[in-house]
Amino acid sequence: MTIDHGNTTRRGIIKGAAAALALAGAARAALPGGAFAQGAGPEVKGAKLGFIALTDAAPLFVAKEKGIFAKYGMPDTEVLKQASWGTTRDNLVLGSEGNGIDGAHILTPMPYLISAGRVTQNNVPVPMYIMARLNLNGQCISISKEYIDQKIGLDTKPFKVALEAKKASGKAVKAAMTFPGGTHDLWIRYWLAAGGIDPDKDIETIVVPPPQMVANMKVGTMDCFCVCEPWNEQLIHQGIGYTAVTTGELWKDHPEKAFAMRAAWVDKYPNAAKALLMAVMEAQQWCEKPENRDELAAIVAKRQWINVPVADVIDRMKGKFDYGTGKVVENSPFTMKFWADNASYPYQSHDLWFLTEDIRWGKFDPTTDTKALVGKVNREDLWREAAKALGVASIPTSTSRGVETMFDGKVFDPANPAAYLSSLGIKKVA
Repeated sequence: MTIDHGNTTRRGIIKGAAAALALAGAARAALPGGAFAQGAGPEVKGAKLGFIALTDAAPLFVAKEKGIFAKYGMPDTEVLKQASWGTTRDNLVLGSEGNGIDGAHILTPMPYLISAGRVTQNNVPVPMYIMARLNLNGQCISISKEYIDQKIGLDTKPFKVALEAKKASGKAVKAAMTFPGGTHDLWIRYWLAAGGIDPDKDIETIVVPPPQMVANMKVGTMDCFCVCEPWNEQLIHQGIGYTAVTTGELWKDHPEKAFAMRAAWVDKYPNAAKALLMAVMEAQQWCEKPENRDELAAIVAKRQWINVPVADVIDRMKGKFDYGTGKVVENSPFTMKFWADNASYPYQSHDLWFLTEDIRWGKFDPTTDTKALVGKVNREDLWREAAKALGVASIPTSTSRGVETMFDGKVFDPANPAAYLSSLGIKKVA
């Protein structure tokens, strides 16, 4: 299994992270309901937030471009492009004090992997808080045009046959994702495994940063990949491959990216953190409106953000999915959501699913106390505080969205993740 440890050149500064974990725990104990003081202004005027060039980072782009960060007293907030998820992790470990970043648009499992020290230098925990979900749906699994005749979709059994034939000819077969244990890794693993393809034995799993996916498939680096837009649509426009599935077909309205911050920063600047969260939530509301989607596509395509032609963004942003196989879906039910259907609310049950899948694939030990870990990282309490201040009409009161059913019939009950793991062949979970 490939592990991307990314850029490790600036990590000497993380030696104090263990102490930071203890400090964050003490702060949470002292302020169990969240540290936001009503009516107080931000303690600082800005923060450094990272993003990867993907359309689900759109709320951060909009909050910056439309002055929403400034509206909430955070005019100096910087939204900084990161080269890869490994770089994002490294810069979060460093923090802005170490010339890194304070928060980020991030793969939902990453704050857990970082907080638990599973992907950090010397396995040192760096406490993180998930403040909001940034979106639902909107990722895709794409396949090289080498397999265009098979028109692979939800069923990967035909893909298994094609991969075995390729391997029998002496050629390697590879599946690319963006970070081990991250959402893209979990979607492509789930999809492959459902058709009998073992992602650890039958195909080599490799790490490729999102903006490099298309170029790598063009030169034959991988047979399939999972990533967010615009890279799947760009792949089709360049005639290099096609879309097998959009991930909403695996799990409708599934959670995807999160807005996360270093716990130490939130605990030190609680009012500034609330201001950032309110700005992101207002930007999500703007992004959701259909009448804004043309402008949204133009914004995210800009050079300082994703740097692609608007044509690579606009169709799927508005719900039109050309799979590149002759299949075209208008008004797709799996279009990316930023606010509708409680898209922004960071349900703890969603985070628990990601941790359960990461146990399945060895990123966490089967004995991990997942509920305790979710309780430390997921700050849905702060989301509700921000929502009240924004005057949000309908605020979820439950930390769970309830029982979820995957495309292959597997049922995830957040009250009993052990049963779900048992159905997948994993025998023990805390």
